[in-house]
Amino acid sequence: MKDVTLESPRMETRTLYRPVGPKELQLLKDSGFRRWPPRLPEQPIFYPVTNEQYAIEIASRWNVKDDAVGYVTKFEVRRSFMDRYEIQTVGGSYHTEWWVPAEELEQLNDNIVGLIEVIGEYRKPI
Repeated sequence: MKDVTLESPRMETRTLYRPVGPKELQLLKDSGFRRWPPRLPEQPIFYPVTNEQYAIEIASRWNVKDDAVGYVTKFEVRRSFMDRYEIQTVGGSYHTEWWVPAEELEQLNDNIVGLIEVIGEYRKPI
């Protein structure tokens, strides 16, 4: 899938997606949907994905398995910032993501344009 890029006369952004569980969603809410929480010591990389299809797959399979619910978020980051990272393919052709070192997460947060949106919710079937 092609990533979506917004273009304006002043700024270009990249659209990023991230599947999250309920705990990370609460931390997003606490930030006013403006910033990602710091990584835990066992999480050296923040890995937003490049397309909604892959984010849905992770949220509906892994987050639901672990937490009974998973969410897909969408957010815009200045293209000039994201262009420093190579897109990594980690499985199928659309399993693509950026690997942002945990120590650079605050810089990524500073380059978010607008709010982080929740665009999907997935739950275990009853």
